[in-house]
Amino acid sequence: MNYRHGFHAGNFADVLKHVMLMRILTHLNGKDKPYRIVDSHAGAGRYDLGSEEALRTHEWRDGVARLDQAPLAPAAESLLAPWRAALAAARSLYGPDAYPGSPWLCRQAMRADDRLIAAELHENTYRKLVQAIGRDSRCKALAIDGWVALGANVPPKERRGLVLIDPPFEEKDEFATLAAAFIAAWRKWPTGSYALWYPVKDRRAADGLLAAIAEAGIGRLLRLEIDVDRPEAAGGLGATGLLVVNPPWLLAQEAEILLPALCERLAQGPRPRYRCEAIRPDG
Repeated sequence: MNYRHGFHAGNFADVLKHVMLMRILTHLNGKDKPYRIVDSHAGAGRYDLGSEEALRTHEWRDGVARLDQAPLAPAAESLLAPWRAALAAARSLYGPDAYPGSPWLCRQAMRADDRLIAAELHENTYRKLVQAIGRDSRCKALAIDGWVALGANVPPKERRGLVLIDPPFEEKDEFATLAAAFIAAWRKWPTGSYALWYPVKDRRAADGLLAAIAEAGIGRLLRLEIDVDRPEAAGGLGATGLLVVNPPWLLAQEAEILLPALCERLAQGPRPRYRCEAIRPDG
């Protein structure tokens, strides 16, 4: 694969994914029992928005930079607080151009007894991931294929936690692979929480993912999407989604506050849209 997330780090899709990730982890921290996070396609862990890759696309300017401009409404800003705190911590350590990826955010949120498994197949990116994780004994980086890591690490011994599945979507059949791998993991660990990120370039593919999961009999789904109405002439990604399985019970209410606020701030055209749809086992 030729995918390098450095070109896209900090864009609007990252903002949605990482804000909601921090909300889920905040809820996991609400109970004393330890948990485990499995990040199946972890990437580099943190990114430099001043790098050649990031400056070539400037996607972060319509993502994290929009959130830097001014606070959102108080209710939304309160929910953003864990993500903003983690972002500030990364910048204080690595400079103003630092942007934390999901493994770094997980490290920031985790407690002493919580654990992280972060998988990354590509050699150069894996080396960066190891550097981002550092010598944190709570975290383990694996240089293996993310789909293999997913199957091998559920259920965790803690029987509590989150699986983040964020593949690069560089292969034509990636949606089908995501559906099959997730369903297999869920059958091994049906009580775990899962967050599946996906791009919305082809609405039929995104809808097909949800249909395949529903046909497998998996309920308690929360479908979160934002469409920033990116002009077609600009190319690239204009809409993204996160499918949360077994979401924390307050997450849907929080998303109803966050998504419209994010959609308005991140809009690139006059008709931004969002979706917050809870799907129960009984349909």
